[in-house]
Amino acid sequence: MFVASAKHPPSIAYYKRKREQGKHHNAAVICLARRRCDVIYSMLKNGVLYQEPALVA
Repeated sequence: MFVASAKHPPSIAYYKRKREQGKHHNAAVICLARRRCDVIYSMLKNGVLYQEPALVA
């Protein structure tokens, strides 16, 4: 999962934010995995497909 997240800008920003908060690499990756699980659960619960957030210029 981390490899796929390395190419996803919002995931990169989230990972960097967690590292800046003082979390070690493994803890930051676990936080990212938890966030992904929350998104997947919400999608399944609400019956919606994932949509990339719109880019703000």
